[in-house]
Amino acid sequence: MLRLTLHPVELPLRHAWTIAHGTRTVQRNLIVALHDDNTGHTGYGEAPAIPYMGVTIDKLLQELDLERGFLGLSHSELSPEKAWKTNDSIEWRGPFATCALDQANHDLYGKIHQQRSHQRLRGDAVRVPASNYTLGMDAPEVMVAKLREYPNFPSYKVKLGRSESEGGLDQDLAVLRRLREETDATFRVDANTAWTAEQTIRLSGPLRDLGVEFIEQPLPPDAPRSEHEAVYFGSDLPVIADESCQTEADVEKCAGLFHGINIKLCKCGGMTPARRMIARAQALDLKVMMGCMTETTVGISALAQFLPLLDYVDMDGALLLAPGSDPADGVTLGPDGVAVFPEGEAGYGNGVTLNRELPTV
Repeated sequence: MLRLTLHPVELPLRHAWTIAHGTRTVQRNLIVALHDDNTGHTGYGEAPAIPYMGVTIDKLLQELDLERGFLGLSHSELSPEKAWKTNDSIEWRGPFATCALDQANHDLYGKIHQQRSHQRLRGDAVRVPASNYTLGMDAPEVMVAKLREYPNFPSYKVKLGRSESEGGLDQDLAVLRRLREETDATFRVDANTAWTAEQTIRLSGPLRDLGVEFIEQPLPPDAPRSEHEAVYFGSDLPVIADESCQTEADVEKCAGLFHGINIKLCKCGGMTPARRMIARAQALDLKVMMGCMTETTVGISALAQFLPLLDYVDMDGALLLAPGSDPADGVTLGPDGVAVFPEGEAGYGNGVTLNRELPTV
């Protein structure tokens, strides 16, 4: 029989983390453990608490506690695709909680069947892109210091979108110019919805000249379609949807407004719907990126299973945690941003194990 245990964790960050939505120094996440008593295997999943999205630990605990009464299946009846509920279930449980369960199901299924999750997901794809490393907004020299901690990544995602009181677009450009003095690596810019269409188009040329590969989500998702179209046709750089592409239904809407999409497992409801989103995006000739929130190795290992299907990836979440705070082992990033998978039996499923006992609810 299956049992579900819930483990809230409080994760200090390596540095204060600032984006257009605010600043935090601690990340609170929920680790989900799905135990199969018949085989002795455990699958792990994760949901981060993101207050600005209305996702809290208390809300996640409440949503997942309701699930305990539905875990009467044996593993022989349980595949990740069957276990993943319909979109209606996301409405009452929420995508973050659904994602944690789905990750745990994939991890458990692979461990039971001695199969790595990416073997089930990759199809015929052979690409394995390296991850970028993300630099949260800060004073220019602080951002430079962060880059120097990981100097060998092939690309860096730079969070921009300062308010006018913080120097606005001029300061954003000044920071990028200062970072360019430090590295020849590719830059990717994430404005987290902070810019207007006019600002995005005006900045796109200077950003291109500074070696920026693309701009992620410059406009709010509810900006008029005409503004998204203006950026799509007027920007000197490709634009990638993030906040505008959270669920399966959003992929279709992004065609003609964005050049690609960034899929977040916790936003779309897990690995199962993410695989469908990738297939649909590719059919629409959209580039596919997958990104993370501030997650432990549990969530990062789930994301890593999709690497062969992706054009770009941002899977540095565990590197943003304070040293020693990550409660799990699994897929890691080398100093060059290339994923390193566990070898042998340790790599079955998503390849996740816990490295210490966690508080249980």
